[in-house]
Amino acid sequence: MQLGPTGHQDSFTRDNLPPAELWPRIELGDHQYPEWLNAGVELTDRMVEKGFGDHTALVGNGRARTYKELADWTNRLAHALVSDYGVKPGNRVLIRSANNPAMVACWLAATKAGAVVVNTMPMLRAGELTKIIDKAQVSHALCDTRLMDDLVAAAKGSDMLETVIGFDGTANHDAELDRAALTKPVRFDAAKTGRDDVALLGFTSGSTGEPKATMHFHRDLLIIADGYAAEVLGVTPDDVFVGSPPLAFTFGLGGLAVFPLRFGASAVLLENASPPNLIEIIQKHRATICFTAPTAYRVMLRAMEEGADLSSLRAAVSAGETLPAPVWEEWRRKTGKPMLDGIGATEMLHIFITNRFDDSHPGTTGRPVAGYRAKVVGRDGVEVPRGEMGQLAVIGPTGCRYLADDRQRDYVLDGWNLTGDSFVQDDDGRFHFAARSDDIILSSGYNIAGPDVEAALLAHDAVLECAVIGAPDEERGQIVEAHVVLAEGFAPDEALILTLQTHCKAVIAPFKYPRRIIFTAALPKTQTGKIQRFRLKS
Repeated sequence: MQLGPTGHQDSFTRDNLPPAELWPRIELGDHQYPEWLNAGVELTDRMVEKGFGDHTALVGNGRARTYKELADWTNRLAHALVSDYGVKPGNRVLIRSANNPAMVACWLAATKAGAVVVNTMPMLRAGELTKIIDKAQVSHALCDTRLMDDLVAAAKGSDMLETVIGFDGTANHDAELDRAALTKPVRFDAAKTGRDDVALLGFTSGSTGEPKATMHFHRDLLIIADGYAAEVLGVTPDDVFVGSPPLAFTFGLGGLAVFPLRFGASAVLLENASPPNLIEIIQKHRATICFTAPTAYRVMLRAMEEGADLSSLRAAVSAGETLPAPVWEEWRRKTGKPMLDGIGATEMLHIFITNRFDDSHPGTTGRPVAGYRAKVVGRDGVEVPRGEMGQLAVIGPTGCRYLADDRQRDYVLDGWNLTGDSFVQDDDGRFHFAARSDDIILSSGYNIAGPDVEAALLAHDAVLECAVIGAPDEERGQIVEAHVVLAEGFAPDEALILTLQTHCKAVIAPFKYPRRIIFTAALPKTQTGKIQRFRLKS
């Protein structure tokens, strides 16, 4: 595909796009945009021009902000990033924060300045952040001042990251970046970026070894709104969005920032989006669209029996893990409304197959979003007969572009994106999820790579050998289960289990820690010494 002009002074991302022959086929269809496009402007200043200035855009940490306030805020921040900190179009800017309006404002401001944004979860530790910084060659980082320690430690261990700037994630606006922005004008001439300039690097949550960064253009950020959000959700300015996915994941960034802001709607952001907190916010703000995983919906269903009022919800979107049919059926029975199960991927940016309000069925993932095509193929890439299991292959207006990564060859076959999921397509054309095609552990919507957990365990003196698998769990789908061979002198007791779990939480993101640890005398292995994880699973 021929790329349009670039406004980036720093050409790193365009230089590191995959070779043209390894790109997926991109079918833009009706998704046509001007040659020069800045997504940050489209989601703020352009919405004010359209008459949404007085509409509430973001709510969080005890304060609501209108579209006019958000536009002014992000313009001041963009001025500071450019004039005070030297951010140039194309520079990579990392953001570290929980879900709050300040994080969204920083993302929009950096995008307006022409930067390529790398959003990261607050749970990541210094070692994990360092891998991301080095892979993306991040020069600037914006961090909620409450989360500085790990990022500062990562900066000390990196030759790339030169500038770490604190911002106030609360509503007080009392940190370095906030003070720098305070005196800046509320008007900002945004960087002239091309529609095919990279705006976002999304790191996949389940990568093993070197992290994979997916590259998304300015037009891609609008495509997911003008496609899925418009066609499937039918978003209007009256909608109020809530949800649990981190803004650092493209699922969360789309559902809690891009979608509402594209249509003049509102988003209520929660730093701790536990199911009880979600229920409270839905009731308080009469939320209409919720994004979360099936595990949270199970908790909500129980809360409804205790009198919780979730009647304002018109769209309950489920993704991150397969939606069990009983949950779908109970939700339909108690609310009279369908739950919209769907599948997306960081590589594809957002949901590309989904159920719809008028076409929703238990135990199915649904049909492709308008503009996407999907099929189930065998190992040779040839489509298999209906009813037969195979790999899911997808083509559409978005697609996989890894940053300087040979694994691009594994994801794209003859122009089709191979998502790594096993599916079955029925005779009516609906897609049914079967399993992940690899051993990534899927727990409460998080993709967890077993080798990451094994490396953390092996860093403890008590662990001689270990193997990590995903074990079935009714509440979470799967949990991380570690089989551990102890070093000499350590007793296999409950105290040691707690010690190892605490150790893992300190070394890797806490959601990855092994919820079950089984001590064993030896691990099953092949004659060549490879651990036979399938035997542990059985």
